[in-house]
Amino acid sequence: MTNPTVAALLARSNRLGANPKNTNYAGGNTSAKGRETDPVTGEDVELMWVKGSGGDLGTLKESGLAVLRIDRLRALKGVYPGIEREDEMVAAFDYTLHGKGGAAPSIDTAMHGLVDAAHVDHLHPDSGIAIATAADGEALTKEIFGGKVVWVPWRRPGFQLGLDIAAIKEENPEAIGTILGGHGITAWGDTSDEAEANSLWIIATAEKYIAENGRKDPFGDVLPGFEALPEEERRAKAAALAPTLRGLASMDRPMVGHFTDSDVVLDFLASAEHPRLAALGTSCPDHFLRTKVKPMLLDLPASASVEDSIARLKELHEEYRADYQAYYEKHATADSPAMRGADPLIVLVPGVGMFSYGANKQTARVAGEFYINAINVMRGAEALSTYSPISDEEKFRIEYWALEEAKLQRMPKPKSHATRVALVTGAASGIGKAIATRLAAEGACVVIADLDLEKAQAAAAELGSSDVAIGVRANVTDEAQVQAAIDATVLAFGGLDLVVNNAGLSLSKPLLETTAADWDLQHDVMAKGSFLVSKAAARVLIDQQLGGDVIYISSKNSVFAGPNNIAYSATKADQAHQVRLLAVELGEHGVKVNGINPDGVVRGSGIFASGWGANRAKTYGIPEEELGKFYAQRTILKREVLPETVANAVAVLTGPDLTHTTGLHVPVDAGVAAAFLR
Repeated sequence: MTNPTVAALLARSNRLGANPKNTNYAGGNTSAKGRETDPVTGEDVELMWVKGSGGDLGTLKESGLAVLRIDRLRALKGVYPGIEREDEMVAAFDYTLHGKGGAAPSIDTAMHGLVDAAHVDHLHPDSGIAIATAADGEALTKEIFGGKVVWVPWRRPGFQLGLDIAAIKEENPEAIGTILGGHGITAWGDTSDEAEANSLWIIATAEKYIAENGRKDPFGDVLPGFEALPEEERRAKAAALAPTLRGLASMDRPMVGHFTDSDVVLDFLASAEHPRLAALGTSCPDHFLRTKVKPMLLDLPASASVEDSIARLKELHEEYRADYQAYYEKHATADSPAMRGADPLIVLVPGVGMFSYGANKQTARVAGEFYINAINVMRGAEALSTYSPISDEEKFRIEYWALEEAKLQRMPKPKSHATRVALVTGAASGIGKAIATRLAAEGACVVIADLDLEKAQAAAAELGSSDVAIGVRANVTDEAQVQAAIDATVLAFGGLDLVVNNAGLSLSKPLLETTAADWDLQHDVMAKGSFLVSKAAARVLIDQQLGGDVIYISSKNSVFAGPNNIAYSATKADQAHQVRLLAVELGEHGVKVNGINPDGVVRGSGIFASGWGANRAKTYGIPEEELGKFYAQRTILKREVLPETVANAVAVLTGPDLTHTTGLHVPVDAGVAAAFLR
């Protein structure tokens, strides 16, 4: 049974974390102190439950809490070696854990445990950080809150900060919390409800004061020529820029991207003060750990052409990398971790929006959300005063903190297709759906393209949130719809790495019964459709300069001359030769092109369910329900081929083990000697 104190803590945490006005995703932490029986001694002991390292308040569960004994935690004050060695105290927390201890204690544990209050919240609200980053934040804190909230000058999170806040509470009995310079807020209470109310009061009071007393145009006048483009125009420009930007952001390591053209971003980029403020970077540690020390900003008006914008972005990227290298070299010490990469994580394009990057879609999206938090912080600070974030030296101490490096080293090993973005056509069912499912399981972001939008979206939803997969409508015979699907892909995930030409259909008829319409339909969908998809995708792959994969789901029939199958087999042969032609042409760009020749994939197949199965069964003189077994028995291995069997081949061909293979056709037919390649 959950301890009532823990239940109240989790409920409070989830409420606070559910509202982005209170704290950013995975930002801040909460705690509660209470009593439980020690299972060894039977004695009643005082414990603290606190959000552990990582995790998100809005979705916090009991498993995400660290559990520590208060007596042992506070006894650490007697062995504290001083601020120069305070990082050692994080390891010391392990000696204060109760039972199995729960989640790993975070660096903020001291802030909660040393403060003499039953319930403590530490949050990162935009309104609170606006006060915390104002040049005269200390005076504003006194003016806004009186003695109820006390200013704490910037100090890196750790044991000393916990001691500082504990002393402030003791010296200011009327205080309910603090503004942490450059960082956020901390509040406390005797009950869970009181702590929550105090946190919300600080946030709301700061927000109200800014609204009533701040300048109405904190970012200055509108900068002519930098206003937002019309929606259709800006999204088209964003799609055109996305591949190049993704390639620039991935120079050191592959990244997934996210794009937003929210009003917050567009209004900021249309203002006269945005170049000065962007150059100052973010302040809250949670923010700049996700956004890097500062963004890369295109210094051209919204009307600049795509070609001019790309040329300038490439110049700015070189400057950004040099600047970041200088930042690292200026502040690094002999003990600093190696530089992790000099590419930007946030790219701002006036009139268009913001591109953000990360090791996966969620990280990229959250990075963008954090920069929106930073814009809100800048707005509040500039409305009342001057935005004054912590120094680059302090940012470096956080970014390359040994404890942060240790956290990164504990991250699980990436899956085989992590950071890869895949587009699979005809993927709402059958082979395509199995391929999309396998690629998502291997860590890829997946776009499911299908004639039926509802089915495509439903199939995507089965794979997870929009951070994992999205569904789009695409008739592959329509060049405009194909381009729209490619654009949707690069706007959703930043770019494209892997294309699977799977969309298909078949009409089983002998030559004399095959009409010109039958011929045209099958060639339009599979031969022309594959060509259109490959052509549109190739533009992205070439612009990214990250290599990539194109896979054709061809057929055993591309090399086997079966009966009553002229149109289908001929178009599959067309696809098979497209593989060879494109392997030669795209190889210089690092793009591999390979094909898969399945046979007899009956179970779950849309083609077989739409009449093809009945026709083939009639051709072979067997009941339709026996078709799968029939195909299996005519193979060398006597095994039925399933959609998942084909998906396995796609995963291998596009995975890390076949990096030097292109122009290959892989039979996935359980062994059909007549279709052997030779």
